[in-house]
Amino acid sequence: ATSRGEILKKMTENFSGNEYEIQEPPTDGITAVRWKDNRMLLVSSWDTYVRLYDTTTNTLKLSYQHKAGVLDCVFPDRTNIYSGGVDKAIRLYDIMTSTSSIIGSHDKPVRCLEHSSTINALISGSWDATVKLWDTRANNSNVGSFKQPDKVFTMGLSDDRLVVGTAGRHIYIYDLRNMSEPQQRRESSLKNQTRTIRCYTDGTGYAVGSIEGRVAMEYFDPSPEIQARKYAFKCHRTTLNGIDTIYPVNCIGFNPRWGTFATGGCDGIVNVWDGQKKKRIFQYQKYPTSIAALDFSEDGMLLAIASSYTFEEGERDHPPNQIFIRSVSDTEVAPKKTM
Repeated sequence: ATSRGEILKKMTENFSGNEYEIQEPPTDGITAVRWKDNRMLLVSSWDTYVRLYDTTTNTLKLSYQHKAGVLDCVFPDRTNIYSGGVDKAIRLYDIMTSTSSIIGSHDKPVRCLEHSSTINALISGSWDATVKLWDTRANNSNVGSFKQPDKVFTMGLSDDRLVVGTAGRHIYIYDLRNMSEPQQRRESSLKNQTRTIRCYTDGTGYAVGSIEGRVAMEYFDPSPEIQARKYAFKCHRTTLNGIDTIYPVNCIGFNPRWGTFATGGCDGIVNVWDGQKKKRIFQYQKYPTSIAALDFSEDGMLLAIASSYTFEEGERDHPPNQIFIRSVSDTEVAPKKTM
């Protein structure tokens, strides 16, 4: 078998050190990048398509279309892909038959999707202020609809917990085995709109990114001694000629191997952080435009980075949509040893 290192060495297209660019990228804003089996990369886009790439051969393996922009996608097993977006539909693409079908819908655009192997369900969050569950073992039937306080913007998943972030800075924490009532109702400790939530790899809490260049590190356990450990920090900001420019934190991705995490911002920067030690481990070179999405592979060895303008400054000329695959070294993602 060819080692990953040899494959990366062979790839010459737009190759720079330990990073290369995916060929045939989306033609409009990228909304999600998701790894499968450390090799396949699923991508959704405002151009109405969902695409699946083989990153080892740098080829587009398949694509299928919605009637409008696609806002999220998940790839829970080797044969089924789910996606949702502006057309309000949740689509299932069956890789074995190369067909796509609508399994359900919301009253407004579907903003985010997650799949829980704990309860074998697809979870959808929508701007219609509901979260819905779909049983992936029983014909994808709808097995619950749960009212949220406002539009759903983001969801984080951790074993049997679901964290839902909505407009109005509400954060609801659910036990997936009993969704009838939230376990906890919280308000974001950040003063500005929530953009992204991702759960820690150890299952103890979650990170929240806001539009105002901040990340909050939160814990599930409501006891005062555990809550005393939570904190927030500033990131994705620059000072030029004495003027502070603050950028939204668009995406957060945890490294499954180390438990460290990357943040991507509208400044085109990817930072890697050690949440335990409250330190930045690494900062990558600036990418051409906003980091719209990022994701670590399951083995923590690869990082997919979507450089794609997120229209924070409205319509304007902007660089093309690009996806970079980076082979990460321990220097970039491992917690620094204390001397």
